[in-house]
Amino acid sequence: MQPISFVSLILNASLVVQLVMAGLVLTSILSWALIFNKTFVLKSARRDSDEFERQFWSGTDLNRLYEDASRRQQRSGMERIFQSGFAEFLKLRGRNGTELSDIMDGARRAMRAAAQRELDTLDRHNAFLATVGSVSPYVGLFGTVWGIMHAFIGLGNAGQATLATVAPGIAEALVATAIGLFAAIPAVVAYNRFATDVDRLATRFDAYMEEFSNILQRLATR
Repeated sequence: MQPISFVSLILNASLVVQLVMAGLVLTSILSWALIFNKTFVLKSARRDSDEFERQFWSGTDLNRLYEDASRRQQRSGMERIFQSGFAEFLKLRGRNGTELSDIMDGARRAMRAAAQRELDTLDRHNAFLATVGSVSPYVGLFGTVWGIMHAFIGLGNAGQATLATVAPGIAEALVATAIGLFAAIPAVVAYNRFATDVDRLATRFDAYMEEFSNILQRLATR
C-alpha cells in the first residue's frame, strides 16, 4: 500500500469537500493579511499616541500645537481628539455670553465624537476575525461529515469493508476539519489581542480627555 500524502487527500476528496477546503484556505489567507495589517495599525496608533502625549505634556503652547496639528495631514488619534476639542473650545469661547458649562460641554462632546471615530477605525474588521474564529470549525466539520458520508456510500457500493478502503476516505474528510481549525485558531487569538489593544487605547483616550478638559476649564476661567 502506497503512503497517503496530504496533497493526494485534497485532490482525491469529493467536490463539496474540496470547495469547503478552498473556502477555508481563502478565509485563512484573508485573516492572516488582516492580522498583519491590524498589528501594524495598532502598533502605529500606540507609538503616535506616545509621541503626541510627550509633546503635549512638554509644555508646548496649545495654540501652536493646534496650528501644527491643523496643518498636518496625517494625525494620530489622540492628536485628532485634541484638535477637535480645542477647535470647539476656541469657537465657543469666542462667542459673547457663552457660559463656561456650555463651552466645556461642547469641547467634551467634540472630543468624544473624535475619540469614537478613532476607535471605530481601529476596531474595523475585528468582526470578520470573530466570525472566522467561530464559524470556520463548523464549516470544516460540515466538510468532514460530508466526506465521511461520501466515503461510506462508496464503501457500501463496493461491498467489502477493509481498513485500506475506509482509511483514505475518512482521512480526506478529516483534512477539512484540520483546515477549519487552522483558519479559526489564529483568528480567535488575534481577535482577543486586538480587542484588548483597542480597549487599552480607549482607556488612554478617556484619561487624556479628562485631563485636557481640566486644562481647558482653567483656560476658560482666565
